[in-house]
Amino acid sequence: MTTRILLLSFYYPPDLSAGSFRAEALVNALRAELGEHIDIDVITTHPNRYHSYTANAVSLECSPLLRIRRIEIPAHRSGIRDQARAFVSFALNTLKATRNQQYDLVFATSSRLMTASLGALIAQRKDCGLYLDIRDILVDTLRDLLPPRWGQFAASIFSPIERWTINRATRVNLISPGFLPYFNTRYPGREFTLYTNGVDDLFINQISAIQPPTYDSTPERIKVVYAGNIGSGQGLHQILPELAKRFAEKVDFHLIGAGSALKELRLALTQAKVENVTISPPMKREELLRIYHQADVLFLHLNNLKTFRRVLPSKLFEYAATNKPIWGGLSGYAGRFAKKRIKNAALFNPCDLDGAVEAFYQLKLQHTPRLDFVQQFSRNNIKKKMAKDVLQISPKYRARTKPQNTKV
Repeated sequence: MTTRILLLSFYYPPDLSAGSFRAEALVNALRAELGEHIDIDVITTHPNRYHSYTANAVSLECSPLLRIRRIEIPAHRSGIRDQARAFVSFALNTLKATRNQQYDLVFATSSRLMTASLGALIAQRKDCGLYLDIRDILVDTLRDLLPPRWGQFAASIFSPIERWTINRATRVNLISPGFLPYFNTRYPGREFTLYTNGVDDLFINQISAIQPPTYDSTPERIKVVYAGNIGSGQGLHQILPELAKRFAEKVDFHLIGAGSALKELRLALTQAKVENVTISPPMKREELLRIYHQADVLFLHLNNLKTFRRVLPSKLFEYAATNKPIWGGLSGYAGRFAKKRIKNAALFNPCDLDGAVEAFYQLKLQHTPRLDFVQQFSRNNIKKKMAKDVLQISPKYRARTKPQNTKV
């Protein structure tokens, strides 16, 4: 018996996104679990995560028992209107592509809820199981990021959509344990799984092959690297200009990424007359590893908003695998997680300039092995467990794995 799965992810390799790498890892784990007894359709978009990053990818990529369909969507620059138009295009083309198909289950990984809702609609039409992987809480985020009146209005629209989507799902995974209070309150009695992000084999293998740097003395100028999205959620424009000025005589900051707040950050740096910050466009992870190796410290920051107290950034896992000192503006669950589990991580409250300076001087500029952390949060191991959990909602899989009665 072959189990047919539809996997929806707005991002998929070669696109650069935590959701992209997460979706690919699950596909690999599902195929490893069932081999020739699984048939997967992946529907995603052509690379579009960053306007400044382009990667070639075919519209239809076929291999035995796996088809990856990439939908061309309108160009967007992370604005709400642009993103809405892009998703509508994705949704309409996905509905068209799946019209005459039948599936045993639908899996949807979603940060902005709508991909999850699209998965719920398709699962309802196909009368099959639905597994949701929730990577953010849109209703909470809208309340925090938009002006109060508009945020409340948007939340009132998306709250019933969220409720319908979650109630339609057979099983729901939350990427951060920090999400549990929100979902337990809104959906009492419902059980949620907690398969988090993790450390990719790429980082485990390459970092272990690199000779650890030696720190005979403090470098004349310390290289601090930030890699990731540069949006309102990260709030770099609210902390970095003044922070860079404070360390003008001893620290060089290198930012790698793009996003909706990049223009605002550049303007703030110019107005503050900062000269020790360099910004590079997004790059492939293999190139990023080289930058990590050259860095003395890795920097991370989330904006000082209530919604970000629930999240667990994927970048934390990537940073921890490098064995480099981590300097982070984190609060809530992410702060507690890093403080408890990641050695040589100096934390401060988001947007707290004095706290950031104090945290910097708590760092030890040394190679800090974190083998226990890497082993515990290996994405490969996490996805093996998640794949089995996903397949449990398929009657065909349960029939295959059910112990056979034998007569004595």
